Amino acid sequence: MSVIDELTNELARLPGIGRKTALRLTYHLLRQPAAQSRRLAEALVTLTERVRQCDRCHNLTESPLCALCADARRDGTLVCVVEEASDIASIERAGEFRGLYHVLGGRLSPLDGVGPDDLTIGSLLVRIEPEGVREVILATNPSLEGEATALYVQRQLAGRDVRVTRIARGLPVGGDLEYADGVTIAQALAARRDML
Repeated sequence: MSVIDELTNELARLPGIGRKTALRLTYHLLRQPAAQSRRLAEALVTLTERVRQCDRCHNLTESPLCALCADARRDGTLVCVVEEASDIASIERAGEFRGLYHVLGGRLSPLDGVGPDDLTIGSLLVRIEPEGVREVILATNPSLEGEATALYVQRQLAGRDVRVTRIARGLPVGGDLEYADGVTIAQALAARRDML
């Protein structure tokens, strides 16, 4: 196998990158100055050596605690549970959530061999009482696996003195009813609220 094929195969393993795109990226890198390719390689090595999971929430960080967990201005009584660390960025972009997070590290998927022990559910349960958590918001994806994961976490939290909520689902701002699927409309109707 040639070096070009080897790099193309590695790039094709990245999410959203098919074989053709991987080959284009490989040729693009070959056209760049060698120093630029070295910087990319060094950045990848540094990434794998320095980035780790936050000791508290499992977000990605270079420190024992991520910047969100270390921020004393955040509301520690409110914890939003997400599947992946990348989901935190999506929620933070909205600028409305001031609580803390907990990253599960995936979602339940028996067909893929992912069970409860493969996720960080146990460390979430350990956080509840000592940290004084009053509400856990389940923000898993609206897939079959995401819903099953949310239900499982809810059941694990049953009997504890903590409110468990689920993020609302529905129509996006600017969306037209005409183009929405039936499940989305049903969820939007179920999550309706009073107009103030």
